[in-house]
Amino acid sequence: MKNAFITGANVGQANLLAKALAQRGWRVFAGVLPGAPTDLVTGGNLTVVDQDVSNTESVRRSAEIVTSALKGDGLDLLMNVAGVANIAVGVLEGADLQQAERLFHINMFGQLRVIQAFLPLLRKNAPGSRIANYSSGAIIANPVGAGIYNMTKHAIHGMTLTLRHELAPFGIQVTSIIPGGVLTGMSANSHENTKKTWAMQPEEIRKVYEPLRNVMCQVLPDMLEKTGSTPEQALEGTLKILDKKKWAPMELLGKDVKPMGVMRRLLSDGQLEAIMRSTFKIPAAAR
Repeated sequence: MKNAFITGANVGQANLLAKALAQRGWRVFAGVLPGAPTDLVTGGNLTVVDQDVSNTESVRRSAEIVTSALKGDGLDLLMNVAGVANIAVGVLEGADLQQAERLFHINMFGQLRVIQAFLPLLRKNAPGSRIANYSSGAIIANPVGAGIYNMTKHAIHGMTLTLRHELAPFGIQVTSIIPGGVLTGMSANSHENTKKTWAMQPEEIRKVYEPLRNVMCQVLPDMLEKTGSTPEQALEGTLKILDKKKWAPMELLGKDVKPMGVMRRLLSDGQLEAIMRSTFKIPAAAR
């Protein structure tokens, strides 16, 4: 029986993945934010573990619980899925820096905390154990209004690339999973959420960036609803990635992000940027 730890499993993609791997015969430890609503319960192959990835002590305790439960065995898979999106949103000039720091503590440093705490368990089952860090298709598209979120996801991929070098001597594979839009709770009501985001920015910022209002409040949510994957499609794609024998540095997940991955390989940075601006209908200044 293989052993996996999945962060952020109270809802969403990590929740579906925890159930799917348990049904496949894995022993799954599902990290759940303490007090957060979830339908997961401990039983059979599944063990629910309290874990707040933004809190170092909570992560340390969760690793101790898993270590004790494994009774000398190690982990075969760590899935760093936990993350949030609707914090520190809006154009970068108006970003709330305290909220930006909070987002980094959850999305980026949360993954690093978990990796530091669980690597000893992964080394026990090396070579062959694996780490999948969830980044985002935003690091290819770089959508306006999501700059801080995008920064956290770029940082996650940078961490992945370094870990691939540092863990290669142990035979531990690492990848960044790059999902596109997934129609889950995080992305629900995208039109309404983007309008609220726009309204929350300081009035002077809204006046300056009025040319981008349609991009943020109409174009981007329209694209998400049109091209985003269903949770079931995203789960199927994730399981296919887990079945691969060798991981690339970046594994693309979703019908919207895969074409961007192809363009990223074939086009220059400037060409890709021009296509993204055209796709997002970003207005250009008159010359």
